[in-house]
Amino acid sequence: MTCASCVGRVERKLRKIEGVDPSVNLPLESARVIVPANVSDEQIIETVKNAGYEAKLQSAEGSADEQEEETGLRSLSSFRKRIWFTLVFAVPVFLISMFSTFQFPHWGWVVALLALPVATWASWPFHKSALTNLRHGSFTMDTLISLGVASSYLFSLWQLLTDPMMTAHAGMGGHGMDHLLYFDSTTMIALFLLIGRYIEARTQRQSSEALRKLLDLGAKNATVIQNGREISIPVKDLRPDDEFVVHPGEKIATDGVVISGRSAIDTSLLTGESVPVEVAEGDTVTGATINTSGALTVKATRVGSETTLAQMGRMVAEAQSTKAPIARLADRISAVFVPVVIAIALATFVGWWVFTGDTNAAFVAAVSVIVIACPCALGLATPTALLAGTSRGSQLGILIRSAQVLEDTRGANTIVMDKTGTVTEGKLEVVDAVEFSDNRNLMVRAAAAVEARSEHPIAQAIATFGQKSGSLPAVQNFESAPGGGVRGNVELDGATHTVVVGQQSFLEAEGISLTSDQQGQLRAQQESGFTTVIVALDGNVAGLLCLQDTPKSDAISAIEKLKSQGLRPVLLTGDAEPVARAVATQVGIDPHDVFAGVSPEDKVEKIKQLQSEGRVVAMVGDGVNDAAALARADLGIAMGSGTDVAMEAADLTIMRSDLESIPTSIRLSKATLKLIKSNLFWAFGYNVVAIPVAAAGLLNPMIAAAAMAFSSVFVVLNSMRLNRFERN
Repeated sequence: MTCASCVGRVERKLRKIEGVDPSVNLPLESARVIVPANVSDEQIIETVKNAGYEAKLQSAEGSADEQEEETGLRSLSSFRKRIWFTLVFAVPVFLISMFSTFQFPHWGWVVALLALPVATWASWPFHKSALTNLRHGSFTMDTLISLGVASSYLFSLWQLLTDPMMTAHAGMGGHGMDHLLYFDSTTMIALFLLIGRYIEARTQRQSSEALRKLLDLGAKNATVIQNGREISIPVKDLRPDDEFVVHPGEKIATDGVVISGRSAIDTSLLTGESVPVEVAEGDTVTGATINTSGALTVKATRVGSETTLAQMGRMVAEAQSTKAPIARLADRISAVFVPVVIAIALATFVGWWVFTGDTNAAFVAAVSVIVIACPCALGLATPTALLAGTSRGSQLGILIRSAQVLEDTRGANTIVMDKTGTVTEGKLEVVDAVEFSDNRNLMVRAAAAVEARSEHPIAQAIATFGQKSGSLPAVQNFESAPGGGVRGNVELDGATHTVVVGQQSFLEAEGISLTSDQQGQLRAQQESGFTTVIVALDGNVAGLLCLQDTPKSDAISAIEKLKSQGLRPVLLTGDAEPVARAVATQVGIDPHDVFAGVSPEDKVEKIKQLQSEGRVVAMVGDGVNDAAALARADLGIAMGSGTDVAMEAADLTIMRSDLESIPTSIRLSKATLKLIKSNLFWAFGYNVVAIPVAAAGLLNPMIAAAAMAFSSVFVVLNSMRLNRFERN
């Protein structure tokens, strides 16, 4: 594929299959195609072939076929060879054609022979593409290039055949351009465009290198434990529950849980954070991160395409394969652009010939229109910017799910944040247990046993607290109401107890009420800034568990930056209002923008309410209870330290756990969208200005070729500026 016309043709062909939704990426030469169950892969591939292109399925990891890339007709090595080949012939053709000092009797025939291999072999990638598309009744950018090269050569050859003695007498001195031969334009058009294509291919390859490197960063081998022995096997052979050893300095083979050992893990690959993270038994680790100190034994939990690294790769690749709504304007124009340009070129030729009678001037103007109007800059404007933005985001630990996100980010003016794990550290600790019965140990262990089955930070803190009193009993009939509480049956002290742990509203829904005295103690704990949950045993309130969390160290500065970006911060939490207001005051959120004691359903309703007020809402969360709200928001942002469900529902995923990454991600999204607009402006502007100038006869074809090549290179290099995007 070479331009937006190619993209449009493939997409139109695929859309003719009922239910198929394609999104073709020009720089990556790939397509993300959503199909119904009754459409086979072979049918999709055959449809692409019928459109005039070759296609094959990507591997599960989405890696590129490096061998094919290095040997194809449009590979970097192929362009390099053709550029050097063209230079050998183009330089003498240019000098002889332009300067009488280098001319000799019948030099025109020599120049025709020198230009022939350039017009054929060197320009073959353009001719082949043009012919292939012509057979399928379509026109692309290569159609214009092929026409420009062929028409300038054939017109010159026709002039020479009509008047064989045209160059029989070489001029002495002067500029040597008193002739109607344009073999120099033939060679220079080919040279400029080959150089332009080479630079495009090289810079596109560099801009997608972040994704390629990301997919190659995983460990290649793992040291597994089999029958008490350490054996090295390829990572692809690992299976869930396999145990493997990670020595200091080695990459962790795959996602897993530490079952023995302590160490510090360099997680900069995922988070961009240079400070190693301490891990010990029971902590989760991520594949491709680096073990910096002690030896670890890890049990594999996710392997192959299910790992965090593979999911990151897929998310980045999918984002690069989607289109922002603004890009569809370029697609619609490019679909009819080439036929219109050919029509303008023919009209230019006829107009000049009719009004001036000068066939030479008519030809020069027409060829200049054809050459300068190639729409490659239009085709590259959006995907190269998106490619650079998403790749840079992945390096900073920011994953952008789709191009639509860029449009959503631009309009966001309200940012709703969950409290626990988002604004606060999420490392809750139980600091007190208030029992209303005479068996504190029973209450704590029963609550901890049930909460151990949940992944919410509050639940984990309670489970950890309970484990200090001994091993936890098994739980039967476990049920969880996200954001409300948990219930289950546990066997303790020779009896089976029904345990309910959660907020007051949750317990009341279970038919369990607090006395006025118990409510007073609950309120007192909350007003002291403690997150407080209620424990009930066998239908009676048994006590309170008081937890404490602290705001993240960067919360104040991050929220200040969000305000400076025009975003109104709102705190939305299932925690009690006194606790939520205390946290909001500490981090700089207006107390009037605090919504506390809300369930997951209430969170969705609050977001709907804000949207009904005309607000464009971004939502930040990390837990299962945030998933519905993340999906409902105009822009969902998940913290990477949270749950898979939250990340699946989000549009942006922050792999770091710090709040500073949120304003950074919004800045990056806006910067990428701004760059797309900038690219489209220059691409459209270039054609709007250049075509009339060429039609007016003010451009020589080879100057037009240089200008066209520069426009494409400019768009790609402009996009590469995002590689220098930094946090602030």
